[in-house]
Amino acid sequence: MAVADPRTAGSRAMVATVAPAAGLTLISGPAGGGKSRWSEHLASVSGRQVVYLATGPLLPDDADWQRRLEKHRRRRPPQWDCLEVGGELAPALTRLEPGQIALIDSLGTWVAAWLDLDAVAWSHRCVELRAALRGCSCPLLLVCEQVGWGVVPSTAQGGRFRQRLAALEQQLMADASAAWLVIAGRALDLFQLSLPVPPES
Repeated sequence: MAVADPRTAGSRAMVATVAPAAGLTLISGPAGGGKSRWSEHLASVSGRQVVYLATGPLLPDDADWQRRLEKHRRRRPPQWDCLEVGGELAPALTRLEPGQIALIDSLGTWVAAWLDLDAVAWSHRCVELRAALRGCSCPLLLVCEQVGWGVVPSTAQGGRFRQRLAALEQQLMADASAAWLVIAGRALDLFQLSLPVPPES
C-alpha cells in the first residue's frame, strides 16, 4: 500500500482553503523562500479586488532589478490593479476602499526609501505608517523581509537597515491580525505555532 508523503499530503486542499484574515497580515521570510508567492495566493483567494502596492524603486538602469520586477509582473493576474508607490505608502493606504484587499510588497524596500532620515524623522515616518495601516478600510497583506539571520552587516548603512526593519516588524506584529513565516517553500502560521517574546526591560 502506498504511503502518502507528509511533505505534500493534503497540501493542495489546505492551500485552497486558506483565506486572509481581516486587518493586517504580515508575511515574512528570507529571500527566495516564497513569501511573495504566498502573499499573492492569499490575495487571490480573498474574493476581493486586489490592489498591488509596490514600494520598490524603478531603477531602469539596473538589469538584475528589472528582471526581478518583470518576474513579479508576469505572476500577477491582469485584473489586479498595481500602484508604484515607492516610499509614499501611507498616503496610498488612505485611498483604498472597503471592497479591496491590498498586497504591499515590501516593507524592506519602504524602509530603504527612507534610510537616510535621521532618528527623529524616521520615527515620524513609522508613526505615520502605523496609523495608516490601522486606519485602512480593507484587509492588508504586507510582505516583510528577514535580514541577517545572524550575519552582522559590514557597513553602517547595512546595520541601520537591519535594525530599523527588525524594530518596525516587531512594532507591526503588535498590530497584526495574522502572521506567516515563509521559508523553503513552506508557509508557517506564526500565531498558531509561536509565543510572543517578552519585551525588553
